[in-house]
Amino acid sequence: MMIRVVGYLAVGAVLGITFILPVLADGVQQFVRYQAGDGAYYGQLIGDEVHQLSAPPYEGVEKTGKVVNLTNVTLLPPSEPKNVIAVGLNFRSHAGMSGAAAPALFFKSYSSLIGHEAPIRIPKDAGQPHYEGEMVLVIGKRAKNVSAANAGNYIFGVTAGNDVSERSWQSSDLQWLRAKASDTFGPVGPILVRGLNFNDLLLETKVNGEVVQSERTDHLIHSAAQIVSFTSRYITLYPGDLIFTGTPGSTRGLKAGDVVEITLEGVGTLRNPVLRD
Repeated sequence: MMIRVVGYLAVGAVLGITFILPVLADGVQQFVRYQAGDGAYYGQLIGDEVHQLSAPPYEGVEKTGKVVNLTNVTLLPPSEPKNVIAVGLNFRSHAGMSGAAAPALFFKSYSSLIGHEAPIRIPKDAGQPHYEGEMVLVIGKRAKNVSAANAGNYIFGVTAGNDVSERSWQSSDLQWLRAKASDTFGPVGPILVRGLNFNDLLLETKVNGEVVQSERTDHLIHSAAQIVSFTSRYITLYPGDLIFTGTPGSTRGLKAGDVVEITLEGVGTLRNPVLRD
């Protein structure tokens, strides 16, 4: 079923607009994980109000009755995963015409995850850091050996992500640990959305306002369901786990002072400035 985005909500703050979020048709739910004061919480986003939840939304929890305005919180990565998995070479526009026969999996670290507006910090010895705008799946229940036909039932929702990649390390190291999993190399957010047709969403990346990637997720070589099914043969997936599904087109280098924006249709815009350590 196609879910229609009926508009966008610009939520202002003292220093200007900091959130561009979708206003969606009925049947779609928006969730956030956020910091308010000294605590971190999950909440359901309704308009510009965050209704606090007693636990992660994929656990079927209820609202606590506490409500805060979105402009008064700091958005965190929308889940706390046990596994952060990514798929390489999953758009033909990025991988070439052949692509990969099966999803090419690799791990990102938990410490790579940062939220909306948090800085991407490039290590001082990194020579070729690149952006990679991606759709990110959020797993909703334990998945092991699930079929592709049934895998969609294990996907709770989607968010936007940036699989920051250091190209020189990617080509020189034995594995992609430094290149893909360094601290802050996995921005995700700003929100988690349930009810979208994740098989056909527009994914767009901007650097300093210039569009540098733009493609729909129906061009994925391996669909979201195929990725979950394949991964679950070898790795047990748990509620809250994140799977980066691949980036389209070509990428370019990042430098200190750049601002990267990843927009996923129905999810909104994930924005992160770039700093050099």
